[in-house]
Amino acid sequence: MSETSDDGEEFDRVREAAREALEREDLGSVYVGLLDESEENEFYFANESEDPVALQRAAATQLGMLCRVLADQSHLDVEEVAGLAAERANELGVER
Repeated sequence: MSETSDDGEEFDRVREAAREALEREDLGSVYVGLLDESEENEFYFANESEDPVALQRAAATQLGMLCRVLADQSHLDVEEVAGLAAERANELGVER
């Protein structure tokens, strides 16, 4: 799939908006996932709270936001994206 100029411009706009958002002082939870063209990945998660319930709530909210956006942009439904994400998480070696 080739990237059009508009797609590249949108990507750059979103990347810059994310950079700016990460500079905010009032953040309570942060997740950043990076995937390069070779499909290597890095991910970072930090949460201000040590309360397990607050951590679960933040993780569920971030996962829900990501699934909704990916579902919308990939023309899948949220359940399909969540299922694919769960499969990939297991492949990545999720530990409990």
